[in-house]
Amino acid sequence: MTVAAHRGRRLPAAPISLAAGAVAWEVVGHLAGVAFFPPLSTVLTRLVELVSSGQIVSSVGDSLVNLVIGFAISLGLGVVVGVAMGRYRKVEAALGVYVNALLTAPSLVFAPIFFSLLGEGRGSIIAVVVMYSTFIMIINTTSAIQTVPAHLVEMARSYGASERQILFQVMLPAAAPMIMAGVRLGVGRAVTGMINGEMFIAVVGLGRIVTQAGGRFDGAGVLAVLLVIIAVALGAVGLVQAVDRRITRWVPTTARGEK
Repeated sequence: MTVAAHRGRRLPAAPISLAAGAVAWEVVGHLAGVAFFPPLSTVLTRLVELVSSGQIVSSVGDSLVNLVIGFAISLGLGVVVGVAMGRYRKVEAALGVYVNALLTAPSLVFAPIFFSLLGEGRGSIIAVVVMYSTFIMIINTTSAIQTVPAHLVEMARSYGASERQILFQVMLPAAAPMIMAGVRLGVGRAVTGMINGEMFIAVVGLGRIVTQAGGRFDGAGVLAVLLVIIAVALGAVGLVQAVDRRITRWVPTTARGEK
C-alpha cells in the first residue's frame, strides 16, 4: 500500500462528506434562486434567529417528550408482542395478519382517528408515534426469536432448563442483535411519526413550527427546523446504537462489520 493510499484511508469520511454536501447546498441554492430552496447560509441565519427567539428550544423539549413516551410504549409492545409471536405459533397466527396489515398501511391515515378519540393534545401525537414505530419492531423481534438455532434450545432442555430460563437465558440473548436492528429501525420511524403527528395536530413541537413556517412561505424557516429534526434523529439513533453495543458486546466485531 502506498503512503498516499494509507493517508487517504485515515481521512475522516463523514466530515468530508458533510462539508461537500454543505458546499453543494450553498452553490445550488444560489444558482437555483428559488424561495423554497435558499442557500445553506440563509438557512443557518434563520436557524440562529429561531434559536435566539426561544422557539426552537421549547419546541425541541415538547417534541422529545412526545418521542420518548411514544417510543417507550412502542418498544414495550414491539418486544413483548414480537417475542410472543416468535415463540408461540398460535399467537403468530392470531396476530400476524393485523401486524402485517398495520405495518404496510400508511400510519398518518390514523391521525384523524386519534384526533377524534384523544383530542388535539399530546395523546394524539404519541399515538401516531406508536403507530409508526411499533410494527416494524414486532416483525423484527418475531423473526429474531424464530431464527434462534434450534440446537441451543435443545441443549438447554437437555440440561433441564425451564421454559422461562430458555426464553430469558438462551433465546433473548441469541436474538438480541436482530432485535436491536429492529429497534434502530423503530426509532427512525418514531422520529418520522413525531414530526408527522405534530404537523397534523399543529399544537406543539417542531412540527408546529414547520407548519407555521410553511403557511408563511418561509422556506428558510422550514429547512432550519429540518436541520434540527435531523439532529434529533441522529442523536436518537446514536443513543440506540450505544445501547445496542452494550447489550450485544459479546458479538464479535467482525460480525458487526467493524474493523
